[in-house]
Amino acid sequence: MVLLIVLKGFNPSFIKSISFLSFDLYQKFFTLNKQNSNVVIIDIDERSLEKFGQFPWNRSIFAEIIDKVNETNPKAIGFDIFFTEKDKQTPKEIIKAYDINDEDIVNYLNNIESNDEKFRKKLNSSNSVLAVLGSTVSSKGSYERSAKAKFLTKGGDPQKFTYAFPYSIGSLEQLEKSVKGLGSISFLDQGDGVIRSLPLIIRFNKKLYPTMGLEMVRVGSKQKNLFLELDEVGIKKVSVRPHKISTDANGIIWIRYKKSQKSQYISASSVFDGKFDERIFKDKYVLIGASAQGLFDLVKTPLGITMPGVEVHANVIENILDNSYLIRNPNIYLFELLFSIIIALITFYYSQTIKPKYSLTIFCGSIISVILIGFGFFLLRSELVDISYPIFVVTVVFLTGLYFRFLRENEIAVINLQKQAVLKKERELAGEVQKRLFPETKKFEQFVYAKNVPARDVSGDYYDIIEINENEFYFTLADVSGKGVRSGMLMAKASSVFRTLANLLLPLEKVVYLVNNEIVEAKFKGMFVTAVFGKMNIANGEIDIINAGHESIMLFDDAKNFEFIKSDLPPIGIIKYPNETMVKKRKFNIKNKTFVVYTDGVTEGYLKNGKELGVEGVKEIILNIKEINPKNIITNIVDNLSFEQAKLRDDITCMCIKINE
Repeated sequence: MVLLIVLKGFNPSFIKSISFLSFDLYQKFFTLNKQNSNVVIIDIDERSLEKFGQFPWNRSIFAEIIDKVNETNPKAIGFDIFFTEKDKQTPKEIIKAYDINDEDIVNYLNNIESNDEKFRKKLNSSNSVLAVLGSTVSSKGSYERSAKAKFLTKGGDPQKFTYAFPYSIGSLEQLEKSVKGLGSISFLDQGDGVIRSLPLIIRFNKKLYPTMGLEMVRVGSKQKNLFLELDEVGIKKVSVRPHKISTDANGIIWIRYKKSQKSQYISASSVFDGKFDERIFKDKYVLIGASAQGLFDLVKTPLGITMPGVEVHANVIENILDNSYLIRNPNIYLFELLFSIIIALITFYYSQTIKPKYSLTIFCGSIISVILIGFGFFLLRSELVDISYPIFVVTVVFLTGLYFRFLRENEIAVINLQKQAVLKKERELAGEVQKRLFPETKKFEQFVYAKNVPARDVSGDYYDIIEINENEFYFTLADVSGKGVRSGMLMAKASSVFRTLANLLLPLEKVVYLVNNEIVEAKFKGMFVTAVFGKMNIANGEIDIINAGHESIMLFDDAKNFEFIKSDLPPIGIIKYPNETMVKKRKFNIKNKTFVVYTDGVTEGYLKNGKELGVEGVKEIILNIKEINPKNIITNIVDNLSFEQAKLRDDITCMCIKINE
């Protein structure tokens, strides 16, 4: 769950795509079905192309269309089309194209009004808006254009928060200077090509422009200004009287789409021929754009369908006019994260504590709750709440919980079935484990002696002495965490690995390094081994010691002056060593000194009077011994401990080494 929440925090594109599923689902379930609209689309369709020929048409056709529409008093006329080059059928262009040199013909053609001029005049006499598009490269023949709308701001500089393009593409300068408005038709890429939102305000070459829909409303409302309200986070509202639009910090709104209505479209050829009801354009916002397949102006929408790009702008105009746009509140993001965490934890908790058939009910209830909250916000507040990701988180956490619960209950069932067999096997294995692991030390008793007393049938302690040659010996004494068969098995594993490596005559550091890593790989979950490893030379008295998380080693001289060698390493089997330099070795000379090492079963063992022995108790036993030799010391320590079953809390294992001159 933590991983999923962190992913949501970074919000990469594939996580966004999960959120978009719910945003699209809202609109598919509750698609607007408006029969009447304030927007009419003059469609450059297949029939119009058949009538006027290939696109682009000469500008006189558009001039005629504007003239026919203007007669019906529309609010505004917007072009989702660019006019970036001069009309090829303008007289001057014809003279160039056909290389006409006859002076009379040239003069005659030059006296004919150009199609661009006809179109410009019609644009100038109407409430017209031309399209501008953001670009990352400079376009040939572009000029230093400026928006027609004036921006009044309150609370900050909007340029810090708006999406920006270094350049813009638009129409001819003479055409743009004759219109009442310039509107952006730039969409933002959301990764999957679906147009869900768009910026109401955008920046081209460090200048602010309104989107096409907003500019159409401004021109149609006969307003000169757009008002921007900001705070320290970014843009809050964009206003064009009398409409106030709430946006996100970057001036973006989420579009609420309606079902496409054929009645909203009218063919450009029908308008040109005057074959339309005059009431169709009266007091309406008129957009001119293309739906013809060959003109490639089709976009994907959350409704799961494609539509002409011009219809997207029509939806934006309708959203502004009737306040039906969608809101993606920036603060809802934190709510979604917290809600995901809470409902996932609740679902996981009940998946672990109640019967599986009831936990499924909890899971379904959680999913239904998420869905109801999401759809409630959408229907009552027109607000987008991501339900896809919380559902995804809850589902993953719930299934993971069920999986581990299955493993746990299956393990319990197997244990219950095999309990008696396991107990019997423990008793059978106990004798074998102990019999094979402990070495025969009788021939070394003059300088080393060790003893093990198991607390239960199976001991988790062990010791070993391996003769390298007549003077050198490897030795170890270790204590496996826990009790029972698993401890015995790990002890068997550790002792066999140690004996195998010691027989290879490897350096002591190498032996410990390999033993540790082998125990780590053995994957005895939650178990470890405290151990003392050593190599001694009985000829010169030198001894190498490695203490891995074990009790301090006791060392004393003939005058019984004590010192203790503490652990330098963590217990064996906890972490994997990257190399043998991790292993710290100590070197001593113990001639005329006595070396005693024991497990915590000795220091935590009870005396016959019921008190715990402790390290001081061991020292006291040694101080009272007159004849100091390994066997005598170990025998005295063990004899002082109580072996009543109720009081023997842990295995007792101890070893003593004494090398004399």
